[in-house]
Amino acid sequence: MLTRTSAFMKEANLIGGKWVAADSGDTLAVTNPATGAVLGTVPNAGQAEAARAIEAAATAFERFRKTTAAERAAMLRRMHDVMIENVDALAELLTLEQGKPLAEAKGEITVGANYILWFAEEGRRVYGDIVPSPWADRRILVRKEPVGVVGAITPWNFPSSMLARKIGPAIAAGCTAVIKPASQTPYSGLAWGVIAEMAGLPEGVMNIVTGSASQIGGEMTSNPAVKKITFTGSTDVGKILLRQCADTVKKVSMELGGNAPFLVFDSADVDKAVEGAVAAKYRNSGQTCVCTNRFYVQAGVYDEFAEKLARKSESLKVGPGTEEGTQQGPLIDMAAVEKVEELIADAVSKGGKVLTGGNRHELGQSFFQPTVIANATAEMRFSREEIFGPVSPIFRFETEEEAIALANDTEYGLACYFYTRDLGQAFRVMEGLDYGLVGVNEGVITTPEAPFGGHKESGLGSEGGREGILEYLDTKYVCIGGLGL
Repeated sequence: MLTRTSAFMKEANLIGGKWVAADSGDTLAVTNPATGAVLGTVPNAGQAEAARAIEAAATAFERFRKTTAAERAAMLRRMHDVMIENVDALAELLTLEQGKPLAEAKGEITVGANYILWFAEEGRRVYGDIVPSPWADRRILVRKEPVGVVGAITPWNFPSSMLARKIGPAIAAGCTAVIKPASQTPYSGLAWGVIAEMAGLPEGVMNIVTGSASQIGGEMTSNPAVKKITFTGSTDVGKILLRQCADTVKKVSMELGGNAPFLVFDSADVDKAVEGAVAAKYRNSGQTCVCTNRFYVQAGVYDEFAEKLARKSESLKVGPGTEEGTQQGPLIDMAAVEKVEELIADAVSKGGKVLTGGNRHELGQSFFQPTVIANATAEMRFSREEIFGPVSPIFRFETEEEAIALANDTEYGLACYFYTRDLGQAFRVMEGLDYGLVGVNEGVITTPEAPFGGHKESGLGSEGGREGILEYLDTKYVCIGGLGL
């Protein structure tokens, strides 16, 4: 399996165009969550290496910022082509270190390539303005300029596409980057360095450092040469980064945690709702920030929905991501398994009824059964905590107003979903939900053409859409006088 992926599987960091080890020579082991086998190692770098990467990015920025939008678009299109031409190899590498089914991994690589292509095109449409002047002898211009060096920190659940959503707009805007991939899935992050080389990006435009999150992240947030931090991960870590960025007043984008509700009204097509529920819940074994955390089902269809979701859930094929037909792979590690078990035990102790699943899978390792729990209540932990696993708790509600209130009763506001065939209800509920992403009669809605970002404690800023590139630009007002007009 590794033969095909070997060209992209780098066991070194990329700094200033050179592949290097950690100064200390220390390494971190990377394991396959489906088997527990060690795939290889990556450098265990820290503050010193991060500082050099930032210096390399800052040096490269002085040249790169002067390239034209068309030149940068051509680079990004080449990156897109490299990804599409090597989708099988990149997907296999992703599956080996992360565990998700190969079909999902191919989808992630393809979506990432689509983000790169979107921003290749969007970078050519960064417009300034000529503003009507209140002075007869002056002219007012508004320019958009690249913010500078970007520090990008990404998670393990989507180790390739999360970087695409940051690298694409950064390069399109004329920025350079220092990337810190998650230590559990660093190879998909390092593969971006190979993609950049194959596409002919200038040295230093993209730098990738693996190792200590606290040291590398701390250098990114404290170093004044870094002008922006973009982070995808937990709300708790996001708050730490926000505090650290305050001293140098950096521009920030934060895509943080979620607690996604999925509402099913009496007016819904229940079979379609179940189909959407499976897609919204079990993708990546429930390990996504936008996957359903709470199912709220109206009393009139509660029993029907619960029974059909349970049957559909237990029919999912669980197995290693590399096996043909696998629909759910392993959880990322045993800590994730133990958290899921704690949440299930808590629910059962408070009256929850396990309709299917509820235990570790017979395959062992970190495989877990798709699980459906009926009679869920607000007292259960998963009504507040992110599950990040294949567990579907089903709550009952009576009225539309109650459903909206229950869905909004959280500090998070990233994604939500609801099913109805009542057009008026669709608009009322859509407008009443305090979330950045709303799926109406759809369970998977993310696309490069649309902005992706949360409300409340789920984050700041947007990725994707025309809004995505604005996060990497500064606005400059220029007043030109002395024109003698």
